[in-house]
Amino acid sequence: QVQLVESGGGLVQAGDSLRLSCAASGRTFSMYAMGWFRQAPGNEREFVASISSSGGITSYADSVKGRFTISRDNAKNTVYLQMNSLKPEDTAVYYCAQPRRRYFLPRQTNDFGSWGQGTQVTVSS
Repeated sequence: QVQLVESGGGLVQAGDSLRLSCAASGRTFSMYAMGWFRQAPGNEREFVASISSSGGITSYADSVKGRFTISRDNAKNTVYLQMNSLKPEDTAVYYCAQPRRRYFLPRQTNDFGSWGQGTQVTVSS
């Protein structure tokens, strides 16, 4: 089983940037794709971005494409989410996740079996 710990959330203004980090331990990090999801109050958890095990391939939700960048450092067992040009609608709890199996580039919530505790991102207008 893997343990995931997110950090880097906070309160920012619209147009600002934040970088989230997710440190992983317990299962061979470099063998698995990773993903970021978010959940706003009253909404279901939604896909934000995922990255292949090597880091060479990425996938994004349309709502964040061009503004967010997912990356990973397998030597540090860490995955990142760089968020630029933040909007109030980006306000949510952000979760990193590891898939249940060695899928290439998962995007569905049900593909992921390990989740962090989440970090709050609040964007004021």
